[in-house]
Amino acid sequence: MAFPPAFIDELVQRNPIEDVVGQYVSLKRSGANLFGLCPFHGEKTASFSVNPDKGIYYCFGCHKGGGPVNFMMEIEGLSYPDAVRSLAKRAGMEVPEDEKYQSRYRQQERLWALNKEAARFFNAQLYTEAGAQGLAYAQKRGMPKSILTKFGIGFAPDSWSALTDAMRKKGYSDQELRDANLVSDKNGHIYDRFRNRLMFPIIDVRGNVIGFGGRVMDDSTPKYLNSTDTLVFNKRKNLFAMNYAKKTKMGYIILVEGYMDAIALHQYGFDCAVASLGTSLTEDQATLLSKYTDQVVLIYDGDEAGQNATRRAIPMLERAGLQVKVLKMRDAKDPDEYLKKFGADKFKVLLEQSSNRVEYQLGAIAKKYDISQDDQRVKYIQECAELISTLPSPVQREVYSGRVAERAKISLDAMKLEVNKCFKRRMARERRQQEKQELSPAKNLQPKSRSIRYDNIASAMAEETVIAMAMRENALLDRIGMLTPQSFSSPLLGKVFGQMLSRHSQGLEVSPAVLEELEGDEMSHIAYVCQRQQGPISEQAFADCVRKVLDEHAKRSVTSADALMALRNKMKESKGIK
Repeated sequence: MAFPPAFIDELVQRNPIEDVVGQYVSLKRSGANLFGLCPFHGEKTASFSVNPDKGIYYCFGCHKGGGPVNFMMEIEGLSYPDAVRSLAKRAGMEVPEDEKYQSRYRQQERLWALNKEAARFFNAQLYTEAGAQGLAYAQKRGMPKSILTKFGIGFAPDSWSALTDAMRKKGYSDQELRDANLVSDKNGHIYDRFRNRLMFPIIDVRGNVIGFGGRVMDDSTPKYLNSTDTLVFNKRKNLFAMNYAKKTKMGYIILVEGYMDAIALHQYGFDCAVASLGTSLTEDQATLLSKYTDQVVLIYDGDEAGQNATRRAIPMLERAGLQVKVLKMRDAKDPDEYLKKFGADKFKVLLEQSSNRVEYQLGAIAKKYDISQDDQRVKYIQECAELISTLPSPVQREVYSGRVAERAKISLDAMKLEVNKCFKRRMARERRQQEKQELSPAKNLQPKSRSIRYDNIASAMAEETVIAMAMRENALLDRIGMLTPQSFSSPLLGKVFGQMLSRHSQGLEVSPAVLEELEGDEMSHIAYVCQRQQGPISEQAFADCVRKVLDEHAKRSVTSADALMALRNKMKESKGIK
């Protein structure tokens, strides 16, 4: 939906980029810019820059960037119209709406409200005759009324239409029930998707009910039935109980596999527990965790599947900037069973004894080899050396080298030689890759996003300068001569230039913060282009770049004309036409 340019201008003015970003990121001034830890990827050194004068943000690590509208789109997962509405609400502004336009945000509001009503329905059913079996199961699993209430746990009756009938009476349409994934559809007839299951509402960090997980109370399958992705729910981007764990004061977050484990941990005082939603940990979930903590304790099942999941999760969490510890269950298959058998105090001891990820990975390597056999002992040492060589600190490398040397019954000097050999080999690989990149300047000049490519680097560099300079000094748009959006070799830069000309002709401000109809990667690239342009503006440099764009456009036009003529001649020859 297109909003009036004047409205967008006022919206941006009344939502300064530093204020909008400051709601989510702790910023510190450094010169003309503000810096903080990026909310979109994990990092320990602040590379997230906010430029109040230009009204933009840009991360030099993950390369995301844009104005206040784009920031809200990224941080809250909103569409462009809904990000505008969110900022308008923040500034107390009336949004000019097209009556025929069906707002995605209004659809989301309806689904949030529907899910909330469904959660209330399931919770109420737990205390009826129809839900007696579910309540008995919950009590058998040791869940008191306080926990059932806190997590909104409920019961889906063994009925084909109990929920459907109740929601219809609340005014919700069959299509909305489909959109929320609360029903299944067969030959145009809908029926309740969740039946005869203990129900766990999934609540996002803003407190909205976005989906459900349903658990059977016997050995039937599937054990868990989870909501599939909807307009308001994406299982890859959310974590169960994150709405509670984000407030923890414990200094870390515990990541477990299932709802029951997370709930048991909360019940016993560990309010920092979360669970993934029926899938292996994803990059998005790791990033979500990094917004609320810098340390994660992994507690996955001890079976092969759980250990494989642990090995996959460790590098994801570390890439998000998180410190990782791994807790091994003893005398119990999962946290739920352990807490019920031994209590919270013993579990605290277990937590304190949890190993860091290096100890865990070295232990996993040790299980693969019988070091009483020389050939396997050599393989064990070599694999451990490869792992230790990845550690950034020489002290860490020496400490863990000593542990492996002692276990493998070799000298520390021999182990250190093997680790140093692996370290040098890895550094040489990285150096070769760096040199390869440095020897390819054209590749370095390409946009960071692979979805955007420059076919003509020479022209694109001049086009970037034209846009960046004109963004800073709008009056330069009066000095473009014959330059048009069609003159640009890059479709993206041409589109942006067209928007700039349109706004300038209307007497409106031209800045990256007010650009419309750009995808996230596109806006990030334009923010980068504008952020990179520093120093005084030279009218001569601007004129030179305009001339360069026009010259390159002329060359392409001649080449295209020659190619067209050659094609026509070839077609004539193939048909025998002289």
